[in-house]
Parts: sequence; C-alpha cells; structure tokens
Amino acid sequence: MRKIVFIIAFISVFFAAQAQIHVCPFSEHVRTLRVIYQTDMTEEGQTYASRPFLKLVEGKVDGSDAANTLHISFDEMSHDLRQYSYTVTHMKADWSGESGLSTTEYLKGFTTQDIVYYEHSINTTREYTHYEFLFPNEEMILTCSGNYKLLIYEDGDRDKRVAEIQFCVVEPLTTVQANVRSNTDIELNGRYQQVDFDVRMTAIRYNDPNEIKIVVRQNNRSDNEVWLKQPTFIEPGRLRYQNQKALIFEGGNEYHHFDPFSAYYAGVGIDRVFFQNGDYHVMLFPDEMTRGQYIHQFDSDGRFIVNAERTKDSEIEAEYMWAHWVLPAEKPWLDGALYIGGDLFGNELKLTNRMQYDVENKCYWLTTLVKQGGYDYQYWFCGKGTQNKTTTQRVDGSYWQTENEYAIYIYWRPFGARYDRLVGLLTLKSEL
Repeated sequence: MRKIVFIIAFISVFFAAQAQIHVCPFSEHVRTLRVIYQTDMTEEGQTYASRPFLKLVEGKVDGSDAANTLHISFDEMSHDLRQYSYTVTHMKADWSGESGLSTTEYLKGFTTQDIVYYEHSINTTREYTHYEFLFPNEEMILTCSGNYKLLIYEDGDRDKRVAEIQFCVVEPLTTVQANVRSNTDIELNGRYQQVDFDVRMTAIRYNDPNEIKIVVRQNNRSDNEVWLKQPTFIEPGRLRYQNQKALIFEGGNEYHHFDPFSAYYAGVGIDRVFFQNGDYHVMLFPDEMTRGQYIHQFDSDGRFIVNAERTKDSEIEAEYMWAHWVLPAEKPWLDGALYIGGDLFGNELKLTNRMQYDVENKCYWLTTLVKQGGYDYQYWFCGKGTQNKTTTQRVDGSYWQTENEYAIYIYWRPFGARYDRLVGLLTLKSEL
C-alpha cells in the first residue's frame, strides 16, 4: 500500500505538462525522474521504457484510459517527508513561452494538485522516498492539444521548483507517412540518414502552408531537432517534404548499454561492482574509440528502465550506485567538450554529464549516481561555436545503418487562432 501525505488545506498547489517527453530535475536531491505510460507499471515495477504522449479523445484527456495516462515518479534522497504539488501550463509550439490561453481554456477541474502518494525505501544503503502520481486524472482534465509544461514544486511555493516535465497532447487531424533512407544529397551510403514524409490534411483545411509548423527529432534529442516551415511540394490536401537538406541527420552509432541490476555481480557493460565508504560502485568497462566500424547491436535509443534483482518492488528496494565511466584518450580535445548523452541525463548538455579529462591517466571520466536498472548512453561531442549541436563522430563514428527513432510533430495555427494545435505526431524507426 502507498502511504498518503495529508497536506494542510491552506497550502496552494499547481501543475504543468508536455509531449514526447523531456524531464528536468532542478534539485540535486531529486533523482530518477520518469514519465511513462500507466500501463508500463506493474505491481513489481516498471516493465518498459516508453517516451509517451497523450491523445485527445472526444475533446479531452481525463485519465480514464491507462494507456493514455502518464505515470510520473521520482525519488527524494532522504526519508524526510516533503510537501510537493504540481501545476500545468499550455505552451507555444517552440517552447519559448506560455501560449496565452487561460487555464479554463485548456484545463477542466483544479489548477493544482498535491502529490499524496509516497513510500520510503526499504533495506537500501542510501535512504530515499519514492513519490508518484498519475496525470491527467479526474481532478485535472486536459481539453486542448499542443505542448504542456508540468511543474513540480515544494511547500506550495512555485519558486521552490523541484522538477519540470514537458510533454505533448495530440489531436490526430492529419495523417503522416514517412520513411528514412541512406541515400542523401551529402553522400551515398555513408554517415547520414535522410527523412522524407508526406502530411495529408485528412480533417483540417488550411489557407496557407505557413500555418503549418513541423518539428523532427531523432531519439528525443533537442540539440539536433529540425524546424520546417516550407514543404517541398504542395498538393491538394497534402504537403510533401522530400529531399530537404534540413532533414539529413547524422546516423550516429548504436547506444552503449550498462545494467547494474545486481549488487552482487557485474551485469552487462560492467567490469566490477564493489562496496566502499557506505556506497555501491559500478565500474563500467572502458569504452573505445570505434570510428571507422559499425557493429549492430540492439538498443533502446537512449532510454532507461528501473529494475533490481531479488526485490519485490524495485521502486523502493533498488539501490543507488555510483556509476563510473572511463574513455581512454591520448590527449583532451581543446575545440569542444565531451558529454554522456541519453534519457538518463534528460538528453541535455550540463555540467552533471560533462566528462572531465584526467591528464595523468590519459582518459575522460564521469561519475554519477544511478538507480539500479538498465541504461543506454552515447558519447556526444559539442564543438565550440556549434550552438549546442553535438556529434557522435568524434568517439563512436556515424553510420547510415544505425537504427534510430524519429518523431515528427505537426503543429497548426490557422489565421486568427490563439494557440498552436498539435494535429499530428508520428514516431518511426529507421530500419535501413
């Protein structure tokens, strides 16, 4: 049974939301912030690492369908009881700010909610408290498509931000057909992949193609996302985006993987597990520069999952461990910085996932605290003056054969409208 936090009635609360998921914890005491479908959870714990988005059904999303409801959870690294609340805000298509809609226009019910379900960790070396809630729910029903930001904060004070979650709600008024190919205008069967797609206006009428905005992302990354305004061809009821150089993506390489599901022996990608100074540590096998060769292996395109052996409930019985990355390099790169990329770090470039160079041992290294489970990661190099755009070519190379996940977002804002509607969303795998 989950325990219930009883919040004093006068404490205020509020909430926010978003679409194919981006998460960002603001506190170093908050770990393992996850957003998955409710159906991805069982009594024993997480079963799948989804990147969910919500769908408007008959003009609303109300939490009545577990397959269309978000399960949001995080850990606070103590057994102290915290008073957390959440609120939701409707955002512009480019996330540059709020859409301008009032809460009554996109939300039915309360504007804030308390997070009342929590449970303390059991028999773990590091104490933590696991919080979780479902969204949307019968108290907070969404009624508009588009981008949302969900803000979690403490003590009823919005300035005491704990975490932020971005997700989307789609109303399927268009049909998107897409494919990924290796034959690009840059090179033939080399390092890149070309995305082509058609958008059929099955249930909307637009007067100007400029009413349509399109975003394409690879593996849920924002550093290489592409914004499109003009199609290649305009046909009755259809917009075609073919052979556009903007839609040429670096193929990259398959993600690396490590799995510290056990505290007793080394899992996949792990050299050894040991206990020292009151904490578990996992030493990953040193990775190698693999430029020049492609080796196929199955991955989850950057996702992670929480899982621990010999537990009945991984959410509260999994250990936190220090994970240690090592990448041998004869000398540091002075023209940019190296990062560990993946959902583990929110696919962002921050000091927390920026690797440091050890001159004495001639290697890059990074250490961070992770919860037991399975994790995908890549090495991203960000050159100076590249506006935070990264490349995998510096370490792992880039190959047209690499399997990647692409997401295509179709936004529509007709003349005179007050917000950007998300009228289409397609995810597809490149299988070249």
